[in-house]
Amino acid sequence: MLEQRDNVLLNFLFSDTCETYQHLGCVLYRYQESDYLLNLQSHLPYRCRVIFSAQCSAEIESWLSSISIDTHIAKLDRQNDLLGFELSAQTANDVLIASFPTNIAAEIVLIQQPLARLNQPGLLVMDMDSTAIQIECIDELAAMAGVGEEVAAVTASAMRGELDFEQSLRQRVSKLAGADASIIQQLCDNLPLMPGLEVMLAELKTHQWKLVVASGGFTPFVGHLKTLLNLDAAFANELVIINGKLSGEVTGDVVDAQYKANVISLCAEQWAIPSGQRVAIGDGANDIPMIQAADLGLAFHAKPKLIAAADASIQNVDLRALVFCLQL
Repeated sequence: MLEQRDNVLLNFLFSDTCETYQHLGCVLYRYQESDYLLNLQSHLPYRCRVIFSAQCSAEIESWLSSISIDTHIAKLDRQNDLLGFELSAQTANDVLIASFPTNIAAEIVLIQQPLARLNQPGLLVMDMDSTAIQIECIDELAAMAGVGEEVAAVTASAMRGELDFEQSLRQRVSKLAGADASIIQQLCDNLPLMPGLEVMLAELKTHQWKLVVASGGFTPFVGHLKTLLNLDAAFANELVIINGKLSGEVTGDVVDAQYKANVISLCAEQWAIPSGQRVAIGDGANDIPMIQAADLGLAFHAKPKLIAAADASIQNVDLRALVFCLQL
């Protein structure tokens, strides 16, 4: 996977040959990920995690070679093809963090709080549109119904702050009035899952995590995902269908930002998920309350407002990165 000649530091990390490495007047000390909580956290308070594709090994090796203080380093073993390691030290290395390479399939995540434990039961609540799947369902439905531009105009108004979520939802759905309900099944049959989603969920399932979608979208799509991915629960808005046609209305409680946040406490209570084990991930400003309600809130390929509110951000790699943000 890694060329010994070109990636000396990474091969030190990902091999089992030695425990220390002398480098530019400093020492790298290798440890097991589980040792951090047991033995190291009291005197190594500054830590970060690096997650990357093997294709970016040269760039990560070059960056890693700029370490200039004694640092502890741990390989992160996960059940997918991304690579990861943790760095921990007695003092912050802001220069190193600031010099992390950009525009490659790699992330650096600063660890500033206790992490949820991967190997203990937990709860993951996901947004759907542009998080669990690659599209925005309302936009796709509108295009199929021939009202894409009209719905886009309402969306733009909402983004300017002229409408709240419920107003925006009801106005956009109203544009679908009279559309044949068969477009819903057509879209369900072609939902593009976000890369890395299935692999990430599979690993969480091996550790008895509860998996939930909470969406401001619509019940047919979250229901499809729930069945397809064997999720534990799904929440979304219900479209009204009369005589095979969309009425342009939704019924029942609107799943808005606060509703999505409430899903975390509701599901945690239902399944007795303890504090510290509740994780949420989303991409838009409507996910901010949900992200903040979780013990660990992740922004995924997200808008700036959500990134600012989240505990960590995944911007350059796919959903496989989520499990690297959890603690073994």
